[in-house]
Amino acid sequence: MLEFAIAVFFLLITPGPGVLSTAGVGAAFGFRAGLSYVAGLCVGGACTMLLVISGLAAVVLAVPWLRDALLFMSVAYLCYLAWRIASAGARIGFTAAQRPLGFRNAFTLQFINPKAYVVATTLFSGFAFMPDAPLSETVIKLVLFNIIWVPVHLIWLGAGVRLGSLDLPQRTQRAINIGMAAAMLIVVAIAVLGLRA
Repeated sequence: MLEFAIAVFFLLITPGPGVLSTAGVGAAFGFRAGLSYVAGLCVGGACTMLLVISGLAAVVLAVPWLRDALLFMSVAYLCYLAWRIASAGARIGFTAAQRPLGFRNAFTLQFINPKAYVVATTLFSGFAFMPDAPLSETVIKLVLFNIIWVPVHLIWLGAGVRLGSLDLPQRTQRAINIGMAAAMLIVVAIAVLGLRA
């Protein structure tokens, strides 16, 4: 069980579309708007995990043309998000949006986030610690996952809010935006390769 908790922590703390967009929403719109976004990520993530645990995700991804279409749409949307972050100019976060990205946006993001599927598949198909009670093990894994998931995302939200409140030079702000976008694209590429393997 300890190995599972350690794996969850390191898989979640690494930048991915969810945490990077959480930081961006926090930087652009503040902590309160970011909480709604984190709630959407949490509920969407739970649904994604249930798709993986139930095997439905495996059935859908086993159809080659459907898997390729979903991956293309996912990558296109995530590249768009990365572009919005990178092109935010002198302001950290999302500049084009008049309203914060909220619960619905975050909920939808989890369904197209390749990293969410890779993480769920890795965690729930491995790290068996109760082989004689798979249902109990799954419930314990879900509880442990969320005990770690929520604080990690709140840390990223707080970091985004803090970055947004700093009076950083324009060049530094632009470099942060580009770094966040590049990190998102790298994680997306790794996740897509994991799904294609």
